Amino acid sequence: MSDEIRPWPLVESKPLNNYRVFTTRSDRKRSPRTNQEHEFYVIESNDWVNIIAITPDDELVMVEQYRHGTDSIELEIPGGIIDDEDASPLEAGVRELLEETGFEGERPELIGAIAANPAIMNNTCYTVLVHNCQYSATTRFDTGEDLVNRFVPIKDIPELIRSGKIRHSMVVVALYYFELWQRAQTK
Repeated sequence: MSDEIRPWPLVESKPLNNYRVFTTRSDRKRSPRTNQEHEFYVIESNDWVNIIAITPDDELVMVEQYRHGTDSIELEIPGGIIDDEDASPLEAGVRELLEETGFEGERPELIGAIAANPAIMNNTCYTVLVHNCQYSATTRFDTGEDLVNRFVPIKDIPELIRSGKIRHSMVVVALYYFELWQRAQTK
């Protein structure tokens, strides 16, 4: 028996439903090990972007917003769906930061990319770091969102995660990418 994992060949793929922010499909695939067919369901979504926005005072521009899935108000970083019109995750990050917070900054850079949930989803969540962020414009929320800006000292982030004040998994991953970026700067 080989210990090499191989992709499962696609036998058939059928679109199922469209839910505005994602679609679903059914894939019938064949196991390369057993040759048996199995049905899998995939959530298709545009890629996402999360933004680590640092102010000149070494604070992160964060947002509080109500989340319907958990029926709770969450402390998060700005972020959203990468639109088809966005040329790149960097462009989407700069746009989302401005729309959600009214802040702009300098030197946007991509510091991470993660598969949101590779078991059932097909998209990637990118983390964009923006330096020297300052307020420059009025926010432009989507009709389904209400956000309030919060400014959090960078040094407070680990305790906010540890205590459960920050608990959105994609936000925690983005903040870890930021921590890794910070470590690399001190080498």
